[in-house]
Amino acid sequence: MTGRDASRIPRRRAELFSGDDADRRFQGPTTGDERCMLIDVLEAQRHTLELKCSGLGEELARRSVEPSTLSLLGLVRHLAEVERRWFRRVLAGQDAPALFVTDDDPDGDFDGAAATPSAVGDAWKAWREEVAFGRRFAAEAPGLDVEGEDAWRGTVSLRWVLIHMIEEYARHNGHADLLRERIDGAVGV
Repeated sequence: MTGRDASRIPRRRAELFSGDDADRRFQGPTTGDERCMLIDVLEAQRHTLELKCSGLGEELARRSVEPSTLSLLGLVRHLAEVERRWFRRVLAGQDAPALFVTDDDPDGDFDGAAATPSAVGDAWKAWREEVAFGRRFAAEAPGLDVEGEDAWRGTVSLRWVLIHMIEEYARHNGHADLLRERIDGAVGV
């Protein structure tokens, strides 16, 4: 068993969120201030990605199935790029070049996810830096109607970016469920 004690891994999905160890990620507000709710749900999704990757090192680079290059490490790299794009480049207007992708390698976030300690460390460092920037931006913005310009979507608001980020993480966390289960049998982390 890699990274986790096999006796602590739920064997049935119904066991995942019960008892004293019930998951606390989704305990935030369900009414009230819209910004607080959006930020809280996004934080839960970010935390979910970390949990799905916890206890793993180079195994993070294990691919799903050929010909796909999808891996947990690729997801970390991809979500670092997504955070950077929407918060730094689009909303803050910064000249922040891509981290893992290029015009020549638009899938470099996934294709370049190598099973090396440096690749794993670099991916987590980049992701954490981009998440920290996004957190600060969302918290300090004067409101959800702050806007930025994007070549794909045109004018977007912070509200739209937060909703899009929740959707992006939720979709990829579904991928992460399957990838993690393939690595060590862990479900629902």
